Amino acid sequence: MKVTGFTFIRNAVINDYPIVEAINSILPICDEFVVAHGGSTDETLELLKGINSPKIKIIDTVWDESVREGGRTFALETDKAFKAISSDTDWAFYIQGDEVVHEKYLPVIKKEMELCLNDSSVEGLLFKYLHFYGSYDYYAISRRWYRREIRVLKNLKGIKSYRDAQGFRINDRKIRVKEIDAYIYHYGWVKPPHALNNKVRNFNKFYHNDEWIDTNYPKADTFDYGNADELIKFNLTHPVSIRERITNNNWEFSFDPTKVKRKLSFRRKLLKLIEKYTGYRLFEYKNYKKIR
Repeated sequence: MKVTGFTFIRNAVINDYPIVEAINSILPICDEFVVAHGGSTDETLELLKGINSPKIKIIDTVWDESVREGGRTFALETDKAFKAISSDTDWAFYIQGDEVVHEKYLPVIKKEMELCLNDSSVEGLLFKYLHFYGSYDYYAISRRWYRREIRVLKNLKGIKSYRDAQGFRINDRKIRVKEIDAYIYHYGWVKPPHALNNKVRNFNKFYHNDEWIDTNYPKADTFDYGNADELIKFNLTHPVSIRERITNNNWEFSFDPTKVKRKLSFRRKLLKLIEKYTGYRLFEYKNYKKIR
C-alpha cells in the first residue's frame, strides 16, 4: 500500500501558515509527499527544503490571480499537486497549510486505509474537525464552518478539487466516503486581532475585488470574533509537530471568550439547540456521500 501526501502553498511566512508542521504531522505514514509551491515572495521555499526528507517532492506552479470567483485558485493549485503524485499511489492524503493531524490518529488512519484498500465502495475517508479560534487555547463551534471533510482519497481518475479546495468530487459527483475516528486540527484562525484582520483581507483577494475588500474588511487592529457561535476551552494536547510554535507564539485573550454573549438570530439559536440535544445539524452542507 503506497500513500502519498499532497498540498499547495505560497507565502507561508508572510501569512503565518504552519506548513512545515502540517507536512510533518502526516509524513510518517506517507511514502512520498508532493508540495505545489506557487512562487512565494518570502522564505517559504527554504522552509520546505528545510524539512530535508527524501519523501518530499516540490513542484513549481504559477497562481492565476485573475480567478476571483469562489476561491477557485485554491482548487486549481490543489489539482496540480494531486496530478503530480506517483501513478502507483493507492491513497492520497491531502492536508492544507493550516491543518495538522495529531500523531495519536496516525495508526487509526493507516488501519482504515488498509481495511478499505480493496473495498471499491469506499473512495475516500472522512475526517472530523476542530477549528481553533483566536488562540490555541480555544476551539469554535459555528454552523458557518464545516464539521467534517474528505482528506484521504483513493488515487482514482476523475477526482478534482471542488470550489475553493475545501473538498473533492469525482466526475462531478460526490465522493463515497467512510467516516473515521480521526480529527483534523485547523489552526487558520489562531492569530491576534490585527493578524486575523490581515488574514481575512489577503484571503478575500481570491474571492472579491479590492473595492469590496476595502469596504467590508478595512485595515484595522481589531477583529470581530462573532463568527463563532460558541468558544470552548481546549484541555487536551496539541500535536507534537506544532507544540514548539504554540510555545513561541501563543497569546492570551484579555477576557474570557467563552463567556462572551453572541448576538444570534432566533433561527440560529433554534438550530443550535436542536444540534445540541440531538447531535443533528439541520440543513448542513455535505460535499460527500457517507456510506457508513
